[in-house]
Amino acid sequence: MNETPRIVTRGRRSETIEIPEFTFTREMMNLDLPGETLVEYRRNAWEAFQRLPFPTPREEAWRRTDIRGLHANRFRLPRRDEYLDLPPAPERLLAPLAGSSHGGEILLMAGGSQVRLDNDLASQGVIFTDLETALYHYPDLVSKIIGKAVKPEDGKFAALAGALAQTGVFLYVPRGVKVSAPLHSLLWGPGDHLAYLSHLLVYLEEGTEVTYLHESASPNEPDTQTLHCGNVEVYIGPGAKLTFVELQSWGESVWNFTHERVIVDQQASLDWVFGAVGSHLTKNFSEIDLVGEGAVGKMSGFYFTDHDQHLDHDTQQNHLASHTTSDLLFKGALLHESRSVWQGMIYVAPGAQKTDGYQANRNLVLSRKARADSIPGLEILADDVRCTHGATVGKIDEEQIFYMMARGIPRKIAERTIVGGFFDPIMQRIPFEGVRQRFEEAIEAKMAVFEEDN
Repeated sequence: MNETPRIVTRGRRSETIEIPEFTFTREMMNLDLPGETLVEYRRNAWEAFQRLPFPTPREEAWRRTDIRGLHANRFRLPRRDEYLDLPPAPERLLAPLAGSSHGGEILLMAGGSQVRLDNDLASQGVIFTDLETALYHYPDLVSKIIGKAVKPEDGKFAALAGALAQTGVFLYVPRGVKVSAPLHSLLWGPGDHLAYLSHLLVYLEEGTEVTYLHESASPNEPDTQTLHCGNVEVYIGPGAKLTFVELQSWGESVWNFTHERVIVDQQASLDWVFGAVGSHLTKNFSEIDLVGEGAVGKMSGFYFTDHDQHLDHDTQQNHLASHTTSDLLFKGALLHESRSVWQGMIYVAPGAQKTDGYQANRNLVLSRKARADSIPGLEILADDVRCTHGATVGKIDEEQIFYMMARGIPRKIAERTIVGGFFDPIMQRIPFEGVRQRFEEAIEAKMAVFEEDN
């Protein structure tokens, strides 16, 4: 994998905010690892975590997200096998969403995991396992990707996950292998003031194909706080294809911070589907680095907020080679006093000619006190490109409601129909019926609560 430039579009300022510091210690790091590369990575991540301050609303990337309510000094890491004393993951979250069965499945829990991979995939050299197993049994392969896409210096939460991650997934597909049955992982995270620090690593060799679904979820636990800090690092080799589905359905007490970056090499393609309906607060950085000529990256985002939820998605499409294509569409609806933030940037590097970049964010505000901020951006340093962007924030058209009610359709059903139609362009971009159904169920559940309150 070639070294790629780090794209920086938003600077860090020196201001700090009054949040009690985390109580994690250096002794919590697992440095009993094979290979100096992995040990050095964790040491560097810890140093970055210690050095970097909490982000503040004075920074452009964090200007609309205030984390002063975070109980940072009260979080602890899960004990070994602590999941045995916590609510178990619901069976419905383990059901296949893409196709009729899984080629492999991983359940990540507090202090433990369960792993299954079909024998025929294992015989072809496919590795799909939990992070701890990967670090000890496949250190050379892990070293190919860890710290290459998401750097500890990317932020305090990225450094924390890098240094102390206790849970995660490692997926490796050797050259030329095409995985027909989807792979699935679930991070299940209940527990008051538990800190789930995760690291997902995906490395696809040349000419491979795979579909991977990952979900993060937890029950609703009122009057608590749970923390999730996660890094996602993905490399898609030349000519490889990845369909990556991420579902975020955290409980309403979870504070969720994630840094995710996918590196797409020449003639490779990424279809990234992202859905978010949970958490109390989410700050997510999602980036696509198109580093090889002819690379293609597509991202489809769905979110639906209610009550006092705050979801902040920061996306970046980095065109670092010629003849690359990116296509991003995020759509969201908001209820009650919730808030969404989407900040998007298309970056075209010098010499990245024949770039084709598109991004759009559409928001439907369903309550008077809900708020959506949408900030698209372009930074173009080449002269033979085609880049477009757009953003809208609007309400349900009362004329549409009147039209449907005049034909005997009750107002509540009319509103549901309009909301369903608003999300239809996103649904059409999702290749799996099970994922579409999950999103549709989320829409129904959110609208049912809204109707009860009105």
